[in-house]
Formats: sequence, structure tokens, C-alpha cells
Amino acid sequence: MFEPLTKQIKDSKKIVIVTGAGISKESGIPTFRGSNGLWRKYDPMKLATIDAFNQNPVLVWEWYEERRANILTAKPNAGHYAISELEKYKDVTILTQNIDGLHQRAGSKTVLELHGNIIRTKCTVCNFKENLRVSFETLPPKCNCGNILRPDVVWFGEELPHDVWREAVSQAQSCDLMLIVGTSLVVSPANSLPLYAKQNGAKLIEINPEKTPISSEMNLSIRATSVESLPRLVDLVSFC
Repeated sequence: MFEPLTKQIKDSKKIVIVTGAGISKESGIPTFRGSNGLWRKYDPMKLATIDAFNQNPVLVWEWYEERRANILTAKPNAGHYAISELEKYKDVTILTQNIDGLHQRAGSKTVLELHGNIIRTKCTVCNFKENLRVSFETLPPKCNCGNILRPDVVWFGEELPHDVWREAVSQAQSCDLMLIVGTSLVVSPANSLPLYAKQNGAKLIEINPEKTPISSEMNLSIRATSVESLPRLVDLVSFC
């Protein structure tokens, strides 16, 4: 199963890895979709939009405080560490839809966070932006300027940060191999990144237990989780 992929990695000059919630699921962080996804339990329009935040910032912050606590106690798993290990042998850039920072905590250096970071907090008015790992005693938390703070994440209806998205597209267009790991590829515009890569001649490798809407575009699909496949794959690459 891994031999074709090992050769692809060995021959590649620049690898881009697109990751989604599936890789963090194995660190105990719930996904949003699927049979046990968060959106089956919660209405995203009441918790993950700017309108919801403006109408009830306390409710939104209570939900995000619960998620922040879960993420702060989570640890990178073998899939995260395998990607970090791969960076020792290859030019690797990670484009992640995850907001948990686990790639960086596993040691990865070049990570573009497409949807922001839940630990990073920003002011709704001034330019304040900082990683805040503490629990807030009063909700919603306030900035020193007196205005409300919010999680620095991309909510439904908001655009991705322009500079991050431009760089992500540039990375996708310049790679010769893209690994798509643990993402359902249903969230726009991140789901277009594999197509940017393929249009410029890159090979697409999917690592996911389930099919995705663009599985037919892949050069190879490995139906396994990142924890099952990535450590073994990197071990093989390290001996090439």
C-alpha cells in the first residue's frame, strides 16, 4: 500500500500537506461533521457566526471556552509527529484547516492556519491580538481598550485572512506533491487547494478512511487514518 507513495515522496522536491479535523480527532478533538460531529449537536449559526456573537457573545464564548479547554489539554498524536519528522527530509509546508495549533506543538515549522487559531484572541475594535491560554473569569472577556475580545478564528460567512489564503494558493501551485490528510474537502475555499495543485502538475495523495467529493481526482487514495499510515510512511521515507 505504501510503496507507490514512498516513491512519490522520495522523488518530490516540494510537498504541501493539507490537513483537516481527522488528524486531530485522534488527539481527542471532536470533528464537526460525521456521525458524532459537533454540528449534529450544536447549531453553527448560533455559535460560529459574527451575527451570533453580536447577539449573544456570552453564549458563544462559553462554547469556545469549553473547546479551548479541550484543545489545551490535547496532545499531538503520531500523525502530527510524523509530519514534523518528514520535514527533516523534505521541503514541507502545511496548510491546515484546524485551529488547535497541534502541528506547531509537534514541531512543524511552516504552518499556514487557514481558519485561524482558537488559542489566539483578538479585539473586535483595536489591533490587539495575542495567544491567551488562561481561562477567562468574566465572559465575554474585554480588551484593555474596553471592547470585547473574540477568538481569532474564521466564522461562517467570514473570509479567510487574505494574506494567508494568497500564500496557501501560492504554495499549492508550486508543489509537485500534495498530501491531503484527514479532511472531508467540503469546506470552501480550502477544498479548492488540491485543484490548484493538480492544475500545475502536482500529484495528489489522499489519506482518509472515507471517500471525499474529489477522491476521483486523486492519484492515490489510502483508506486509513493519519495515525495508522503517516508514521509507517515516514519510517519508509527515512530509509530511502
